[in-house]
Amino acid sequence: MDGSSFWVLAVIAAILVGLSKGGLPALGILAVPVMALKISPVLAAGILLPVYVASDIFGLWAYRRAWDRRVLLYLLPGAVLGVAIGGLTASVVPEAAVTLLIGVIGLAFSLNLLLRRPAEGPPREARPGPGLFWGVVTGFTSFVSHSGAPPYQVYTLPLRLEKAVFAGTSTIAFAVINAVKLVPYGLLGQLNPGNLKLSALLILPAVLAVFAGVKLVKILPEKTFFRLVVWSLLLISVKLIRDGLVGIL
Repeated sequence: MDGSSFWVLAVIAAILVGLSKGGLPALGILAVPVMALKISPVLAAGILLPVYVASDIFGLWAYRRAWDRRVLLYLLPGAVLGVAIGGLTASVVPEAAVTLLIGVIGLAFSLNLLLRRPAEGPPREARPGPGLFWGVVTGFTSFVSHSGAPPYQVYTLPLRLEKAVFAGTSTIAFAVINAVKLVPYGLLGQLNPGNLKLSALLILPAVLAVFAGVKLVKILPEKTFFRLVVWSLLLISVKLIRDGLVGIL
């Protein structure tokens, strides 16, 4: 395995992280699988977490005026709990089983959105019960493999937020989740000097991609934006199902 191929994949993964922080959250879930083509998923997740955190800073600035307070209020307590559960059970829960579950949920939800007739009437209101539940699932799956986007979108897409508010709320939610993840990742030895050195080299392409993502969100028509999100969710979910089945079998 040559170093040049690793760095090509690592930079692609960093760009995907940045685009996700720029308002295209479904793309971020591809980052670990891309790096896992050359290194272990666990190592990839450890290297990429600081890249996520650094990108979050610029994403927070870009969307500082566009976010939904109720979604964050209902979802974040559960997400923090989900991260804690992930950290406490990291040694006993099979990663492949979690990956498969995330993929099945995301696939079912995206197919439902694509096949049903467009919803009429006002957007659905954010509710605390579903927010807490999907927050726990989001935090747990985000801890396992930075793959919290599908359960997060199961909760937020039916709310039909305006695209900038959707992007900003996603960015803020995952900025908090990633900051919380630093504690268990550090305790598990994932933030060692070797990993951090690699992370530092990937921050620049990720940050540049944040601003590219913000630009894309601004110029894409709203229907096109959400169709891109749903199709990304579907394709990513298929990939997760395949990875989960391979891991289990």
